[in-house]
Amino acid sequence: MPQELIWPSVVMSLAFAFYSAGVWGERISRDLRLWHVSAFWLGLAADTYGTGLMNMMRAAGTEPDVVHSITGLAAFGLMALHATWATWVLARGTPQARQGFHRYSLVVWLIWLIPYVGGMVAGMQRGLN
Repeated sequence: MPQELIWPSVVMSLAFAFYSAGVWGERISRDLRLWHVSAFWLGLAADTYGTGLMNMMRAAGTEPDVVHSITGLAAFGLMALHATWATWVLARGTPQARQGFHRYSLVVWLIWLIPYVGGMVAGMQRGLN
């Protein structure tokens, strides 16, 4: 793996860990709790930082991958909406909204995995070339 990819990879892996912990913790408990929402926001923050690091690499001359950029932007937007919605459901939602929230979390997580896995594959290919 190229040296410049190590720190962004660590940060994106933290995003994966936080976001996965929130989604799966919430899914298993079938109830939205404060620590789930906190994990969503921490995952989003790590994703934001990791994306910024990747964008700095692009500015330094790394060729952008259009498909990865589009799926990453879509996943980022969904993560932001998901975290915002989770915050609203926790603060003002009905018990039914809190109980039903888990169905949508898994869909957003699965969509987020597309650019995450795609970025890992691209990073590995870059390291082999």
